[in-house]
Amino acid sequence: MRRAGAVIVGVLGVVALAVVGFLVWSHTVFSGEREASLDAWRSAAVEISRTDSGFLLEPAAAGADLGLVFIPGAKVEPSAYLYKLSGIVEETGMTVVVTHPTLNLAFFDTRPLEAFTEAAPDVSRWMVGGHSLGGVRACQLVEGGADDAAPDVVGLVLFGSYCANDLSGTDLAVLSLVGEHDGLSTPEKVASAAHLLPADAESVLIAGANHAAFGDYGPQPGDGVATADRQAVRDEISGAVKEFLGTSGLAG
Repeated sequence: MRRAGAVIVGVLGVVALAVVGFLVWSHTVFSGEREASLDAWRSAAVEISRTDSGFLLEPAAAGADLGLVFIPGAKVEPSAYLYKLSGIVEETGMTVVVTHPTLNLAFFDTRPLEAFTEAAPDVSRWMVGGHSLGGVRACQLVEGGADDAAPDVVGLVLFGSYCANDLSGTDLAVLSLVGEHDGLSTPEKVASAAHLLPADAESVLIAGANHAAFGDYGPQPGDGVATADRQAVRDEISGAVKEFLGTSGLAG
């Protein structure tokens, strides 16, 4: 009995250490760069507020009746995306909800889409998007948001990401933004998963961008080297989204 008890205690100790180690790892995040975040907060055209689930970015003037739920990449602070996403708000008048995933990992976040869209009740049409693994989760959310009780999901935007589930048979408007020097979601990897998207999905190469350039959180292991500065990448992302909304009929 003593021996069995010692074994059980030992196993529980190993499990406890594994859990603690995982929690420490998941909370060791890529922090958002302060100056980029401050530039977003200083924008006169964008109003930013914190919510229970992350951040809400709204146009200061009357905007479009269209919103974007954005899911960060794995272990990246939500604030790291404020600067790039504020450019989209400025250019398109969209409302953007940035989520703060459970344990900083989108795959552990089981909340439904309406848990995020409720932060902007005046928006009736929604797109879902995300960076890296956040984009993979976005693909799952748009597929799960097809029932009548879910928000009206009209599109998907992938930021240095690709789908793992098949959306090729849907009527979603899809935009895939690909970093020219992305060392993680490489242009080749993105292209190899393109068959999982609708045939009319649009793909735009963001010149000079690496994987981390879709946010502002510093270098990331395994990534390529960006050759464009953060302002140039922001302008390219915002311009690509604005043009996509126009060509897909989602603007307005």
